[in-house]
Amino acid sequence: MAGLTAAAVAAVCFLAYQASANAPADVSAKPRTSGSASTSPSGGPEQPPRNPLALPGASGKGERVVYSLADRRVWLVDGKNKATRTFVVMPSTVHPAPGAYSVTSRSGSVRGSDGVQIEHVVRFATAEDVAIGFSAAVDGSMPSPDLSKKTGGIRMKRADGDALWTFAVIGAKVVVVA
Repeated sequence: MAGLTAAAVAAVCFLAYQASANAPADVSAKPRTSGSASTSPSGGPEQPPRNPLALPGASGKGERVVYSLADRRVWLVDGKNKATRTFVVMPSTVHPAPGAYSVTSRSGSVRGSDGVQIEHVVRFATAEDVAIGFSAAVDGSMPSPDLSKKTGGIRMKRADGDALWTFAVIGAKVVVVA
């Protein structure tokens, strides 16, 4: 027992020595930078990291659904421009162009073009002769789409599909951002 205690004390002493040997003389000193402002690897001013949950800029005003193609995320935004819910989605193989749309049709439960039973389908655009809309698979799955097929279903979890279904009635605004 004494041997284990001695080994533990020796290990703690060694780690304490390593920490003190690598610590700066004045821990309150700020690290030096090459210029007055920090720069990014590209040479421009360094930007603070973007909050991936934050509502994208230039996504409109008022009550709307915002769909970010790059972030694979949807926001439900109230009339005061506050996001009341955000969630990830699995995009389809055919994408809508960035811009403003309106919900044109809804279906409670249908079979998707990929053969999966889906619910709460909210359609808002057409691209490449494919209807594009949000939906949730009844089995809760969100698999990557088959890239060999042209599909327009933007899938989400069932709870998110329920929320979107309630929020996005016929005529509701949908804004797609890159």
